[in-house]
Amino acid sequence: MTIDIEIWSDIACPWCYLGKRRLEEAVAASGEDVSIRYRSFQLDPTIPDGEATPHAEALAAKFHTTPEKVREMNQRLIDLGAEEGIAYDFDRYMSSNTRDAHRLLHLAHERGIGPQMKERLMRAQFVEGAVVADHDTLVALAIGLGLAEDEVRSVLGSDAYADAVEADIAQAAAFGASGVPFFVFDRAFAISGAQPVETFALALSKAREAKSTAAV
Repeated sequence: MTIDIEIWSDIACPWCYLGKRRLEEAVAASGEDVSIRYRSFQLDPTIPDGEATPHAEALAAKFHTTPEKVREMNQRLIDLGAEEGIAYDFDRYMSSNTRDAHRLLHLAHERGIGPQMKERLMRAQFVEGAVVADHDTLVALAIGLGLAEDEVRSVLGSDAYADAVEADIAQAAAFGASGVPFFVFDRAFAISGAQPVETFALALSKAREAKSTAAV
């Protein structure tokens, strides 16, 4: 029996990348059969289209602090990420609107490569310093995973999947999720935050037990 896991996260959320990797580690160790669906969430949907700002400057302005303080705070994430094989590079990280990246992710899910697209987008954002609001960048990332350029450009040049993005965000609010990452197991229970691997392992065990009981 497959455990269905839905993950609400934003491509611009470094804690979401960390939580993603920790869940994947727990799944690999458990041997469970899981189906993972990434759901849309935007930490800052107000960023203007076409605007890209260095991460430290963007967060300093948002939280009324200094870029230097932001860099100090990021060091903890750099250290935690290294433990999970993530080479965070916040000096290259550019903050931009992630709406179109989320729309692309919905297309990727329909084409059967949602998890791969999510990983590629997050690596581009956090490791490579890509501007994930840039359409040419998104096209290149999608082509690299085998999506057709014409289809990707058609989606990005329209409002395709915009309703799906908004529906995901509305569902997160309905679940009471005020932040991300937010992990929902079989629509039965949820875990909030980039929890330790052990916590995800317990959640997988709980989900398996619930499925086994229901099947009797």
